[in-house]
Amino acid sequence: MRPADAPPALPAAALQAKEAYAIEAICARILARHRDRISVRKDHVAVANLARIIEAVLKLSSRQGFHETSLRDLAQASGLSMGGLYSYFDNKNTLLVMILTEVAETAEAALRQAPAGIAADPAAHLRWLIETHIRLTEAMQPWFVFAFMEAKGFPAPARTMATESEAATERIFAEVLARGVTAGVFRIADVDLTAALIKPLLQDWYVKRAKHRKRGIPIQRYIDGVIGFVEAAIAAP
Repeated sequence: MRPADAPPALPAAALQAKEAYAIEAICARILARHRDRISVRKDHVAVANLARIIEAVLKLSSRQGFHETSLRDLAQASGLSMGGLYSYFDNKNTLLVMILTEVAETAEAALRQAPAGIAADPAAHLRWLIETHIRLTEAMQPWFVFAFMEAKGFPAPARTMATESEAATERIFAEVLARGVTAGVFRIADVDLTAALIKPLLQDWYVKRAKHRKRGIPIQRYIDGVIGFVEAAIAAP
């Protein structure tokens, strides 16, 4: 686990405000990012309907898969007409890109926000990254599960986007690991491989939540367990 004298890992400042990761807040960012293609002019209406659409997508996908979900299914589940859906996207692939883009951009933004005092210390920075990633996926669990579980069935461009998002996360971890090696804090033979090995530990929290819930493992215990495991593997003697 963490050394007794080590500062606790802290989530990114943005994660302090849970409302920033409520579906309405996320849909407001989607609207801003895709304003040119959404024809509904009133922002509050557009955000509310986007929230209905995306909640329906995430729920239907967990039940029957995104590939098997039709626009008619989505209209029925969201309570919007087919014409209403087309006010936000022209086809399912466009909707898919909206969701994946938001997951990727939100994750990278959160992981790039380490406070200066933490970022200056590779060991503290690594602990912070692990905690921030796990808490972010806790806040946006259905979104991350969707991106992870559905990736194999995505069309090629969307699959490339999902793969690049995962690679971007690994690069952020690799940068910190490399600085730790240079500083003599970490002993790592292959920084990129180590970053790739850490990623599944982070994903396990949101992909296999039922397993951890059954074992009675709360989020802080899981965070501490991952930090302790990683530090034991890479700490310089």
